[in-house]
Amino acid sequence: MKNSAALVAGGLFFNRSLAHFKHPLPAPGIQLYTFFNTIDDDVPGTLKKIADAGYKNIESAFSKKGGFYGMKAKEFASMLSGLGLAWKSHHVIGAPFKMPANAKPILDANGKPISIPPMKNLRDNMQEMVDSVADGGPEWMVCASSPMGTGQEIKDSISVLNKSAEAARKAGLKFAYHNHDWEFKTVEGKVPYDQLLADSDQSLLKLELDVAWSIKGGANPVDLFSKHPGRFPLWHIKDLDATRENVMPLGEGTIDFAPVFKAAETAGLEYFFIEHDMPKDAFESIRTSMNALKKFS
Repeated sequence: MKNSAALVAGGLFFNRSLAHFKHPLPAPGIQLYTFFNTIDDDVPGTLKKIADAGYKNIESAFSKKGGFYGMKAKEFASMLSGLGLAWKSHHVIGAPFKMPANAKPILDANGKPISIPPMKNLRDNMQEMVDSVADGGPEWMVCASSPMGTGQEIKDSISVLNKSAEAARKAGLKFAYHNHDWEFKTVEGKVPYDQLLADSDQSLLKLELDVAWSIKGGANPVDLFSKHPGRFPLWHIKDLDATRENVMPLGEGTIDFAPVFKAAETAGLEYFFIEHDMPKDAFESIRTSMNALKKFS
C-alpha cells in the first residue's frame, strides 16, 4: 500500500503543470549507470524495481554483459515496454581514453576496483553503433564522454561528434553530448565545452547537461541555458556534497536545483535522468531522489 500511494503521488506530481511553466516537467527518468554494479545480476528484476519506484523513462549505458545488458536492442526495448518503461536514450563513448600508467583504478561503492570490459566507440565503430541503437527505437543516442585533455583531442572529439550527429540523424535518432567536469577546465588556453558549443551544428548536436558535474567544473547551468536556449533537451540530475567530490542522492547534497528546474523551458528540456555514480544502495538512492523531486511541484 505504501508503494502504491507513492506511485499515485508521483504520478499526480508529474502530471500537474508547474505554476511557472507552460508545460509540466517530464516524467522522471533513470540513468542505468546508477546500477552498474548490480543490474547484470538481474536485469528484469532491477528494471521492475525501478518502475515500482515511480520512474517512467530509461537511459541505458554500457553493461558488463555487452550489448544492451546482454540483449539485442529490440529484446531490451521489449522488456522495458512490458514493464511500463519507455526507452528514451542510450549512452556510448566517443573515443577510447588513454589512461596514464599511474592512474587510479575506478572503484565501486565498497572500494573494490571495477573491471570494465572493452567497449566499441564512435571514432572506430560509428555506423555499427548508430545502427544498433536505432534498431531498438529510443529517441536519443548520447555520447557519454570523449577525450578532451589536449587541443588535438578536443578538435578530434568534436569532429567525431559532428559526424556521429549526422549519422544519427540519418538513422532517425537525435544526438547529444554528455559532460563531466573536465570539459569546463581550460586546456591550452581554451575551454573545451565552449569550443564544442561553437564548433558544432546546433540543429544536430544537442547537449545532455550533467548539472552537478557542470557546477563542479565551475559553470552556471542557468547561464548556459540563457546563452544557448533550446540546446539542452536532456539533463542528468545528481547531488554533490560541499566538497564537490562525493555524489549524493538529490536533496541530500548542497546543490540548489530550484533555479535549474525553473529554467527548464529556456533549456528546452525534454527528459531528465536521475543518476548516482556507484552508490552503496542504488534503490535507496533513487527512492530518496524521487521524494526530493516533489519539492519542485
